[in-house]
Amino acid sequence: MLNQVKKSKDRVIRRKKRVRAKIKGTANRPRLSVFRSNRGLYLQLIDDSNGTSIVSAHARELKDQKLNKTELATALGAIIAEKALAKDIKELVFDRNAYRYHGRVKAVADSVREKGLVF
Repeated sequence: MLNQVKKSKDRVIRRKKRVRAKIKGTANRPRLSVFRSNRGLYLQLIDDSNGTSIVSAHARELKDQKLNKTELATALGAIIAEKALAKDIKELVFDRNAYRYHGRVKAVADSVREKGLVF
C-alpha cells in the first residue's frame, strides 16, 4: 500500500514537471499558477525571469460569501483578473500545475478570459 502511494505521488510530480517545462512567465506575460487544496484555492501571477510574484489571490478573500467550490473559483478568477488589469497586464500563460483542465481549474480560466485577459 505504501509503495502504491509513492508511485501515485511520483506520477503527480512528473506531470507537474512536464507542464512546467513547456511554460515560462515573464514580466510582460506572467504565469497564472493555480493551486487547489481541500480548503481553498490559490492563484498567483508569477514572473519567472525575476522569480517574483506580481499578484496573488486566495479563497479567504471571499470567506464571507456562501459559495460552492466552483463558484468560488469563478469569483476568484474575476478578482485576480481585476488585479492584473490594474497592474496593466493583459496577457498570461496559464499554469494548471498537475491538475486536469476541468472543474475549478477550468472555472478560473473561463472567468479570467471573460474579464478580458488573453492566454
